[in-house]
Amino acid sequence: MSGLPRSARRVQAALHALGLDVAVRELPASARTAAEAAAAVGVEQGAIVKSLVFRGARSGDAVLVLVAGDNRADEARLEAALGEPVERADADFVRAATGYAIGGVPPVGHPEPLRTLVDEDLLRFDAVWAAAGTPHAVFPVAPAALARAAAGSVLRIR
Repeated sequence: MSGLPRSARRVQAALHALGLDVAVRELPASARTAAEAAAAVGVEQGAIVKSLVFRGARSGDAVLVLVAGDNRADEARLEAALGEPVERADADFVRAATGYAIGGVPPVGHPEPLRTLVDEDLLRFDAVWAAAGTPHAVFPVAPAALARAAAGSVLRIR
């Protein structure tokens, strides 16, 4: 673990603290996008977890949405689940809410717990791959275990 970048080590520590026995891996190729990540780890794009951050339009609260790499988040469904309109968060808001930059936002290990919604389509896979703090760091995990660790509500996102 000591060879990993600091932000990836933070994610690895958070995973272990949550009881997930998975290893963060640093890739030579970028995994900034779902397509890049899928190619880098050799899986179909749907098995990549996109960590999208939205902001509640009234509350201003950050909401983390874990989406299958081959899906788009339907904002109307998110708004119905959250009970308020949402807007895409900008890079500064994402970093402030998660502690990580866009392209490496992990589903766990944030400074404060985030309300998290999980795309039910991730559950069709035995394992999914999520960002681990940098555009080159990822980890594999069973999707149901990820949803539990992230304290996420599973629902239809698309």
